[in-house]
Parts: sequence; C-alpha cells; structure tokens
Amino acid sequence: MSNVIAFAPGGYRYISAVFQYSGGVAAEPGFELVRARLAKPLPIAEGFALVEAHLKAGGRPSTAFAACELRSPAPFTPDGFVEFNRHYVQTLERWGIYKNEVNPVARTNVCPEFDKPASPSLYAFTYSVPSTSKRGSFILAGGGEARGGPGTYPERITRYGEHSTEAMRDKVRFVIAEMHARLTALGFDWKDAITTQAYTVFDIGALMAEEFAQKGITPGGLSWHFCRPPVQGLDFEMDVRGAAQEIVI
Repeated sequence: MSNVIAFAPGGYRYISAVFQYSGGVAAEPGFELVRARLAKPLPIAEGFALVEAHLKAGGRPSTAFAACELRSPAPFTPDGFVEFNRHYVQTLERWGIYKNEVNPVARTNVCPEFDKPASPSLYAFTYSVPSTSKRGSFILAGGGEARGGPGTYPERITRYGEHSTEAMRDKVRFVIAEMHARLTALGFDWKDAITTQAYTVFDIGALMAEEFAQKGITPGGLSWHFCRPPVQGLDFEMDVRGAAQEIVI
C-alpha cells in the first residue's frame, strides 16, 4: 500500500496514489470529516463555487477540502480520463491543495446508467472541521478492478470483458481486497465503516451473502448504485465511508 502522509493544512492524512486523487483520507487528531451531499448535482464549476462558499461560511480554509464524489455522463476513454483529470486538478491547485503532481484529495467518479448528467457534476464533497471527538473518520476513494502498474487497462483489468457471476465474483474480491488494504493503511477496519457503496450495472445480487454480508464488510449494509466506473472497460467499483457527520445542502 502506498505511503500515508499528513496534509497539515487540511487537518487530514491521505494515502498517496496518483495525480488525479489519493487512495483515501482520514481526519487527523483534533479534526473530523463532514460529508455534504448536494440535493441536486451541479456542473463541476458551479459545484466548486458552492464548495468555496460553504467552506468560507463555515470558517474553513479551502485546504480543508478532503474528498469529492462526481457523476459523469459516460465512461471516459483512458486518454479522455487523463485530459479530464488535468483540468480537474487546476481548481485543487488554486486552492493550495494540489502541487507537483501530489494530490491529497480522495475521489469517486462514476457514471449513472439512468438520469445521466449533461456534463461531469459534483454529487458530494467532504471537508475537515475541528473536533474533540475520539472517533476517527475517513473516506476511501472509489476503486475498480484494475491492477496498478504498467500496461493498458485491458491488460490490467480483472476478468476483462467478462460479466458472468464468477467473473463478477473475481472483480468483487479484487476490489474488496483493495478497500481493506486502504482501510488498514489509514488505521481502520470494516467494523468502522458507516456506509459502503458498490457501483456497477452488472448483477451482484447472487454475491451479496457470500462475498459481502458473511464476511462482515458491510456493517451498515451495502448501497448499490446503478452506475459504471469512469473508464471504459471497468465494470465494478466500491468506496467506503466513515464520515463523522453527513449533511445535505
């Protein structure tokens, strides 16, 4: 697992990953994480303006921004995904968060199969606030069934192009293992999860008992979003949240 690094200006620590996003974040001592879901997703530019206003109104710096959840119209090509991300990180750079290809912010970006947004939109965001609570809080970034390292997506995706129950089982197991590694890196376990989300348009109903419930990885249940991961070829994604507070704005 990648290194866990403290981001002091934000009051949280993160799993170092790629320039697009970190593997997950957790509040540092003296802080907790608040997740704010938008009542209606907004195009990214409008959404980020809302974030700035919300943080300012709460007396929090822009560096308190720790995670976001996006909704996109359709999966990107690999090159299109890179192009989108290069534009996305410009705002984080302006906020004093992203620098020299290092990005502390965790992110989930998925594509609804129905009620698709017209353009990439902000669905929710997470930020840090001062707190005396002893209960830790965290947000894991979304992760799909592709191995890291060199190679094209088809070369790195588990059971690429396959959607049988057994193929989906292998995809699910790969992603669950990745989520557990991230939890462990941040100092948590499945019992600390408040909500666990799955994103796929393929049937995982037959896997619920054996791969999820019986293994104790969804203590708060599993929220299944009928969405595709953000890159063509990926079929299953998960994220896990243990935010201290959740609000709707």
